[in-house]
Amino acid sequence: MLHIVDDEEVIRDSLTWLARSRSIPVTGYESGTAFLSALNRAAGFDPQGECVLLDVRMPDISGAALFDTLTARGLTKRMPVIFLTGHGDVPMAVDTLKRGAFDFFEKPFNDNKLMDRVQEALAASMEAGAADEIQSRLATLSIREREVLDLILAGKMNKVIADELGISMRTVEVHRAHIFDKMNVKTAVELARLLK
Repeated sequence: MLHIVDDEEVIRDSLTWLARSRSIPVTGYESGTAFLSALNRAAGFDPQGECVLLDVRMPDISGAALFDTLTARGLTKRMPVIFLTGHGDVPMAVDTLKRGAFDFFEKPFNDNKLMDRVQEALAASMEAGAADEIQSRLATLSIREREVLDLILAGKMNKVIADELGISMRTVEVHRAHIFDKMNVKTAVELARLLK
């Protein structure tokens, strides 16, 4: 989902048309306040990725202030921000990029280059979402399951794992089954691929 936050309706309409021409789902907001209200009501992140096209100068909340809010909430990995400005300068662009913005475009911008970057930001958002999901699954493992997991990833067989941990082979098999279930994999190869 592409979120366009710009107080100029003509810009929102133009960017919405551009996004739809590339089959990117899009929603426009006339202010930072409207965007934050929608964000607070949202049930979660779009699994297809999210990106925010953010105008720097807006009347209620500036783009920079809204970016600071998203950064403070830890959302900019899952919702990469691309700044748009008609009044940009090099120091502002450098500052926003140093603080974690995905990119910075000055108006007028090249439509294709902007949409290419939006698609890259959506892909980055999806990757961040997948990484968060893996971390959530890992967090469900018990301490013993983590020990068994590390030994599985080291390529050790059940008997060797049992010997190293001082537990029965049957217990290792039970832990292994729980690990595979919690991590949503069927084989050690899939597990290794998932955690590489």
